[in-house]
Amino acid sequence: MSELWLVRHGETEWSRSGRHTSVTDLDLTQAGADVARALAPQLAGRVFAQVLTSPRLRARRTAELAGLAAEVDDDLAEWAYGDYEGLTTPEIREQVPGWTVWTHPSPGGETPEQVAERLDRVVARARGVEGDTLVVAHGHSLRALTARWLGLPPTDGRLFRLDTATVSVLGDDRGDPVVAHWNGSPPAQNGT
Repeated sequence: MSELWLVRHGETEWSRSGRHTSVTDLDLTQAGADVARALAPQLAGRVFAQVLTSPRLRARRTAELAGLAAEVDDDLAEWAYGDYEGLTTPEIREQVPGWTVWTHPSPGGETPEQVAERLDRVVARARGVEGDTLVVAHGHSLRALTARWLGLPPTDGRLFRLDTATVSVLGDDRGDPVVAHWNGSPPAQNGT
């Protein structure tokens, strides 16, 4: 069965400071670029049927620095935070106690159902090709994508911590969708 590889983009100024970043098109920090470059030798030699990236600069740069020729797929954009763009969770919680993107609305942003609709298209696209797919995207969208791969509501993405510039792998085990590898360096290739 084919696998879906997830790469979260490298660090940006806002990811480092915990600011919610969806439509703001930030580049990587120097540290983020360095870590993205370090992915290149780790991914070298792997064959993917398709490589897709979010349209945001931070994801496209991560793919480029990791040596990946990626096609832009708008469905991989980060969850749109609307009025909460650029704010940290503690700042939002000053107005809405207990707020998380998983449990509360984001005024002017996307609903979980809207996020699920576009990420379901990514799942279908990955399952529709012979071979593995690799996607480069964002923290919340990749966590929600994982939930959708597993047949869970997008809000169950809250259960999957995902750091910048990490690799995760979704697959199948005897017909059941599974998390095969999570939040680290790429797994070793078979036979190595």
